[in-house]
Amino acid sequence: MRVSAGTAVAEQFAAWAAGLRAADLPAEVRVRAQEALIDHLGLVVSARNEPYVAAVLAGLDSRGTCTAFGHEGGLDMAGAALVNGTAAHGEDYDDTFEGTPMHPGAAVIPAALAAAEHSSAGGEAVLCGIVAGAELMCRMAIVAPMAQHQAGFHPTAVAGAMGAAAAVSVVLGLDAKRTTDALGIAGSMASGIIEYLAEGTWTKRLHPGWAAQSGIRAARFARGGFRGPRTVFEGEHGFFHAFGIESIPPDVTRITDDLGRRWHFADIAFKPYACGTMVQPFIDCAIALAREGLAVSDIDSILCKVGEGTVHRLWEPLAEKRRPSTPYSAKFSVPYGVAVGLLDQEAGLRQFTEERIRDAALLDLTGRISYEIDPDDEYPRNYTGTVIATLKDGSTRTARQPHLRGGRRERLPREEIVAKFRANCRFGGWDDGRTEALLSSAQSLFMAENMAMLAGFRG
Repeated sequence: MRVSAGTAVAEQFAAWAAGLRAADLPAEVRVRAQEALIDHLGLVVSARNEPYVAAVLAGLDSRGTCTAFGHEGGLDMAGAALVNGTAAHGEDYDDTFEGTPMHPGAAVIPAALAAAEHSSAGGEAVLCGIVAGAELMCRMAIVAPMAQHQAGFHPTAVAGAMGAAAAVSVVLGLDAKRTTDALGIAGSMASGIIEYLAEGTWTKRLHPGWAAQSGIRAARFARGGFRGPRTVFEGEHGFFHAFGIESIPPDVTRITDDLGRRWHFADIAFKPYACGTMVQPFIDCAIALAREGLAVSDIDSILCKVGEGTVHRLWEPLAEKRRPSTPYSAKFSVPYGVAVGLLDQEAGLRQFTEERIRDAALLDLTGRISYEIDPDDEYPRNYTGTVIATLKDGSTRTARQPHLRGGRRERLPREEIVAKFRANCRFGGWDDGRTEALLSSAQSLFMAENMAMLAGFRG
């Protein structure tokens, strides 16, 4: 891709995205996109009966031609994207990008599907839209790692509006100029603070859905001629100024370096457990100890060695993390994750329920779990876990997980992703026939002439 001197970052990215074709995509990228789609759809179905999804639906008053999976009738583009994006991220079980944690699929996929269903676009356009939007979000994650979190924003929420705008621009066939405008407009729609951490409330669940509908509106406004700032990324008052801190200077060249040659989207991770990304390696450690025969009744205390940057989200306030007040709060608690790993040897959707978080034996164990900052921890470059159990006889047992399982260092096999999809659809109340029909549609969607088949998965 050739760009002239002085071309803004958004213009450079937009020129690449507007010219993207399915034939340009390496096999690994196509595989990752299909895995992301399968994972996403299972998660949307899994949450279809959850109260936070019902609350979002109750707040909508528009009908249309787009599908909210598992719900009667059709919604407008923005409404369908909002519901599906909220459901996909609702249990924090969706795909993630290592480094600055980012969840591309939950923002980008519902926006691309709704735009395609409304406009009768085909599967190749959806594929290119998903890849373009997710690639942008992954690249934004490495521009100023952890800056959004430290400024009090949820990276998926704020970058999600940008990724969704890129995805929808591609699906709708916008040219580079209109795509640049869409990105500029989306910068003023980006929002999402992380105060949900205080009490485990619902707002984080809403963030990708809100980003998805914002991206749709930004792209459609741009198509209609609305103008947005070209310098939305690097400008003096641009994205990384608004959603950053001075001590972490942004390197916006990471958005455009090696576009079309280096695919960051290919590195996204799929979660084996239904909780926060940085909790996952500690659950692996706990399960490993349990499978080695460690009995909970023999444990006196447990020490976890952690990266300093994870403490404010996963360990403090310690009283809340040891006794989570809501199932959602439990998803961002290492003590809880370690406890269910030891007791249940799994951490799926059924481990994060009102009944489970009040289990006396579990809470007795979480009360014995503490942390110690490890100055050599690689976070945020790498997510690791170390769990040291001290037994009542004074001996210790240690387990270490050197990386995020499901990520670029140890990918989840396709069969495990499909098994997760099926389990999630069952959790959402679907029978095997409907589950397999959705799986078949997901596996062939990128070859479809249009998205008409999606209407069959309402209700």
